[in-house]
Amino acid sequence: MDLQVKLTDLRLPSGSPRLCRIGRRRLTMAGGITETGEPYSPFVGLVYMFNLIVGTGALTMPKAFATAGWVVSLALISFLAFMSYMTTTFVIEAMAAANAQLRWKRREQEEVSNSDSSSDYSDDEVNIRGRSESVETRPILSVQRVGSADHFDIVERVEMGQMASMFFNKVGVNMFYICLIVYLYGDLAIYAAAVPMSLMEVACGNHSCSAGGVKYNDTDPCWGPVSRKDAYRVFLAVFTLLLGPFTFFNAQKTKYLQILTSLMRWIAFTMMIILALIRIGKGHGEGHPQVAQLSGVPNLFGVCVYSFMCQHSLPSLITPISEKRRVGALLLADYVLILGFYSLLSFTAIFCFDSSLLRDMYTLNFTDNCDVLGVAFLRYFLGLFPVFTISTNFPIIAVTLRNNWKTLFHRDGGTYPWVVDRVVFPLITLVPPIIVAFCTHDLEALVGITGAYAGTGIQYIIPACLVYFSRRHLEPVVGRDAVNKHRSPFRHTFWVAFVVFWATFCLMFVTANIILTESKN
Repeated sequence: MDLQVKLTDLRLPSGSPRLCRIGRRRLTMAGGITETGEPYSPFVGLVYMFNLIVGTGALTMPKAFATAGWVVSLALISFLAFMSYMTTTFVIEAMAAANAQLRWKRREQEEVSNSDSSSDYSDDEVNIRGRSESVETRPILSVQRVGSADHFDIVERVEMGQMASMFFNKVGVNMFYICLIVYLYGDLAIYAAAVPMSLMEVACGNHSCSAGGVKYNDTDPCWGPVSRKDAYRVFLAVFTLLLGPFTFFNAQKTKYLQILTSLMRWIAFTMMIILALIRIGKGHGEGHPQVAQLSGVPNLFGVCVYSFMCQHSLPSLITPISEKRRVGALLLADYVLILGFYSLLSFTAIFCFDSSLLRDMYTLNFTDNCDVLGVAFLRYFLGLFPVFTISTNFPIIAVTLRNNWKTLFHRDGGTYPWVVDRVVFPLITLVPPIIVAFCTHDLEALVGITGAYAGTGIQYIIPACLVYFSRRHLEPVVGRDAVNKHRSPFRHTFWVAFVVFWATFCLMFVTANIILTESKN
């Protein structure tokens, strides 16, 4: 679905908190009121959200668990699941507030239009209307018709970029887009590294069952004089040539492709968990993970934040749910299930495999170890699984990033020259992540850094700011007595401050750890 749409100016009345004007600019994934989509049941919404959250990050979690120790990992992932759930409720409250704001604006425009079109008022009636409370200063609930829908019903899909434009000032809107763009760059770099690395492992690895548990170096030969590192870069070049051109056009994920990739993902995850459990049950598990290793905590933090990321896609996920009364319970159930799944996947991995042999991409532990998986076809399937699923996502993320670059620099009434629109923006979208992937294929580090920095902004800081400023903007409009039925259970301002404090502390901790680690090296 094309998520670009033109929006008319939105303004708050005089005397109300400022609402950033939204010119008739084309907004993208992160910014526009788009079609709601076909409605679906809460159960289907639960499944969609589960699929949305569980993705590439889950494959890097086992190694992060092994590096940090199982007790520390379990405690941290449980706490981060709670924090992600809290900020998810913040985004949903902000979505409801944005819907109320849009309804109020339309009601104001209707009343102004009706008053302008009426020509039957006497002078006395005009004087009475002049002395009456103006529509602009009257709370929305005071003009609400009997039997009308709740103004906080989430019926219009308001993306995060649109909410940022409604509740933030110009600097805040630009910071939002910069944060989103950095996160999408990290996503593309992870995808660009994961696919060639998987291809390299399959092409250069030993699948004859005689090399189980061997850890290769980048300088080891792959094809005669060609090293594994060179093979990785060859596959990266092929990946770029095949998928890079999609950045110059519009790409859209089809429903059936989404179903296929989801099916492959769950077959692969289920296989890995069952195979690891069987090996542990037979007493062949090689893992003896540490209880705690604080040096691995910063990277585990980034991996967990990345693996719980869903806040930027909530509007397209929550809005079509037909019955939203139990959306809070739906979210809680999803987070409990996902926490259980991540824990099961990671614990079976760290007790099944030696921690020193766990790969950045967990699927690769099954490609050359016949003690775990003796069927060659299934080993190839797990080894190539990231190639199929990630390759379908790369063009979508690339086009989304390109469009957000256009939105960030767009000015009302302006158009881009053809060269800038069709060449420059696609190139600045495609080249940086490819360069990063060319320089490193350390997926654990890429996921950790993306999650720790841009992920912290999108998952913690932006939702906290959205809910805080949405409350401030709406109070003079809807009145103090109005109750947002989708308000977060963490409604006290303390929780907003706590999220911002936690995010700031984590950013400082991760940065300090990186500096100290680099200085030692």
